[in-house]
Amino acid sequence: MGIMLQKPEGVAGSAVPAIIIGLFVAFGGVLYGYDTGTIGGILAMQYWRNLFSTGYKNGKDGLPDVSPSQSSEIVSILSAGTFFGALTAAPLADNFGRRLGMIVSSVVFMFGVILQTAATAIPLFVAGRFFAGFGVGLISAIVPLYQSETSPKWIRGAIVGCYQLSITIGLLLASIVNNSTAGRQDTGSYRIPIAVQFAWGLIIIVGMLILPETPRYLIKRNRFNQAAKSLSRLRRLDVDHPALIEELGEIQANHEYELSLGKATYLDCFKGNLLKRLLTGCGLQSLQQLTGVNFIFYYGTSFFKNSGIKNPFIISLITNIVNVCSTFPGLYLVEKWGRRPLLMMGAIGMSVCQLIVASVGTALGDGNLVANKVLIAFVCFYIFFFASSWGPCAWVVTGEIFPLKVRAKSLSMTTASNWLLNWAIAYATPYMVNDGPGDANLKSKVFFIWGGFCVICTAFVYLCIYETKGLSLEQVDELYAKVAHAWQSKGFVPSVSFQEVQDLGANVRSQSLAEIEQGVGRKKSVAPVDNNGIDGEKY
Repeated sequence: MGIMLQKPEGVAGSAVPAIIIGLFVAFGGVLYGYDTGTIGGILAMQYWRNLFSTGYKNGKDGLPDVSPSQSSEIVSILSAGTFFGALTAAPLADNFGRRLGMIVSSVVFMFGVILQTAATAIPLFVAGRFFAGFGVGLISAIVPLYQSETSPKWIRGAIVGCYQLSITIGLLLASIVNNSTAGRQDTGSYRIPIAVQFAWGLIIIVGMLILPETPRYLIKRNRFNQAAKSLSRLRRLDVDHPALIEELGEIQANHEYELSLGKATYLDCFKGNLLKRLLTGCGLQSLQQLTGVNFIFYYGTSFFKNSGIKNPFIISLITNIVNVCSTFPGLYLVEKWGRRPLLMMGAIGMSVCQLIVASVGTALGDGNLVANKVLIAFVCFYIFFFASSWGPCAWVVTGEIFPLKVRAKSLSMTTASNWLLNWAIAYATPYMVNDGPGDANLKSKVFFIWGGFCVICTAFVYLCIYETKGLSLEQVDELYAKVAHAWQSKGFVPSVSFQEVQDLGANVRSQSLAEIEQGVGRKKSVAPVDNNGIDGEKY
């Protein structure tokens, strides 16, 4: 096995168009990351604090500020918007398409940006963050969906993982812009970082007007000719090329097989094998948040400042640079190592780093020079482990484990679970780490909580995550149908052609996939053979 990711031998066409398209669509992550990263810096800007304060004085410096409850509302309302946006993504993407869904998402996001830019008081600012969050929620569910349905199977993980890379780039850009405007003593201190986001939305809209709809969505809508043209554009093959006809036929046959098993309502997502996959996706996305990563990026600037670190903006900039750089190994390893090993390595590494930060901070106390150095160093190590594993891989796994008939619905619910926990953490964190009346005053001890959840992540990966590296989305269905336990999934070799299942005309409701496969084998064994023998005779 070579070092580089290479297209398998014998695969017709080119992967370049699909890779370029997948990378562009990943730009939607910049909206997510930038909006997430901006607020932490804005909350620490003195001009913004003076303008938006309703009379509360910060106990640390005695200057005007928003209260902990107002801070929780301002930060967490974005996540509330994203939660509802993610749930809305399924009907939007299923009824109007993945492509148009991205355009609508960007328009909603830009409306929220306009409200935030115009705001000079908390109510309008909060309203703007809700609408921006709604748009981000839509995008966060549709982007991995679009990428999974257009990418070649041998590099799908790396392409979908680029969504997380774009999130990290958005966080870094937010940190840079915040750092450059933090010292301004006018509305430009917060309006410039916010207004920049308008450009991100425009880029997505213009690009999606040009890019094709996904062939799997078009098959789902029974638009076979358009699906052929879309796949032709993605694979750089003629619409009558045998390889393209084969891939398209397998997509259609798999979709018809899934539909023959039952309907595609929301209720069906909670039945049998589909429920198992849904719980896996929701658990993975929830645990991604419970690792504590957005504690760093939402409240990192304020937390570092309250811990006695003199230049928290620079520390936040450093953590964002580490976040971006560390994502690249993850994009490579998700295809070389596979999903399970990468997630396992990340969970173990994160738990060790979190528990070291918590232990040293508790033993030496916040504000201690040695404790601060340990805090900065191991937070960076933690970010490395997260960004190279759970950051990209959570989106990869949830984007590929669901069948076409319920993919948008299930993916929207897994993404919503991510945002639900995101909201809970954003809302609860000020009360957990601050030292005001009624606050828990955990400070560095909060890392014991994140470290504990990282230990749970390790067990979750072993018990629940199937290895899907190198499988087509249709072959993932076969994997879940045949392999009972996640730890038995390594080395699975697909052997079913859904076109042959379709040709067999079996009663799929009363037979397992293994039984249907045996029927296909029997049919092949008695097929007419032209070998100077009698038709139908076995040789």
